[in-house]
Amino acid sequence: MEETCQLSVVVPTFNERDNVGPLIARLRRSLAGTSWQAIFVDDNSPDGTASAVKAMAACDRRILCLQRVGRRGLAGAVVEGAMASAAPFVAVIDADLQHDDTLLPRMLACLRAGEADLVIGSRFLEPYGAAEGLSPLRRAGSRVANALARRVLKARVTDPVSGFFMIRRDLIEAVAPRLSDQGFKVLFDIIASQPSPPRIMELPYAFAERQAGASKMDGRIAIEYLGLILTKLTGNLIPPRFLMFGMVGASGLVVHMAVLYAGRAAGLSFMVSQITAAVTAMTSNYLINNTVTYRDRRLRGMRLLTGYLRFCALCGLGLIANIAVANLVHEHTRWWWLAGAAGALAGAAWNYVSTSVAVW
Repeated sequence: MEETCQLSVVVPTFNERDNVGPLIARLRRSLAGTSWQAIFVDDNSPDGTASAVKAMAACDRRILCLQRVGRRGLAGAVVEGAMASAAPFVAVIDADLQHDDTLLPRMLACLRAGEADLVIGSRFLEPYGAAEGLSPLRRAGSRVANALARRVLKARVTDPVSGFFMIRRDLIEAVAPRLSDQGFKVLFDIIASQPSPPRIMELPYAFAERQAGASKMDGRIAIEYLGLILTKLTGNLIPPRFLMFGMVGASGLVVHMAVLYAGRAAGLSFMVSQITAAVTAMTSNYLINNTVTYRDRRLRGMRLLTGYLRFCALCGLGLIANIAVANLVHEHTRWWWLAGAAGALAGAAWNYVSTSVAVW
């Protein structure tokens, strides 16, 4: 009789073809004697990552590939992989070979013995407290991210944004509908979404250098993480994407006011300056939202142009309200900046609702 699978190792991937073989070889060595499976969740990598996984899966029934088309994001990939598992325990590990796979048996032993509900591989515990595999900039960023996470979680965890952990599957299933599919900090989201704090154990490991491929971390990930932090601070009342859209809108307000000031300084009439500022801010908002807020649905090529035309058309009513409100306020006050701000804010609600449905 075939042994029941005890552990599913979820591996989110995007352009990690060259790391697939070495990672599977490591898992075979580390988990020898354990009934396990590896679920690679690939975001339709253009480098052929999914094909590499499927080639390995043809020879090993423990290897599975979930190829996502039209969806992007590490957090969503982790949740989909965990929900596809029937094993009582789920581990999450990156494909870049920076996590210490030899720690997996110890993590599993802790969970099976009932010593914890969640075991985290920490980059910041002694004797590996420096996270040497990170660049100085990323190391500083990780420490800031951890500090923010601890304030929200109110938990004594050294690495609440770790990408290497093992957890009881039922804990993920219980909160899956509340988890964000955006960003990289899925562990923080899982902990923060639990109705009662899980029992957490941390184990130290040496964070290694990436072996192949390129890191996916960039400024957009940091912005997404801040949005997730704000969502948890509001008790999940406001979704991260709305907060992201709002932050982009705030940047658009800065653009709007700068262009309006420049127009007035150049001697243009308020009406011309306001129209120019509104159109410039709208264009800026579209491009940033397409790159950051809707990065998992990002429009490219001709779709970027047609999306912009739809965005402009849908924001037309907001633009009309913007100009009308701004001029109305300007007629009753000598503060041009107040009139400009009032106009810019007037169409914000319409812009978010309409474009989220029809553009992205």
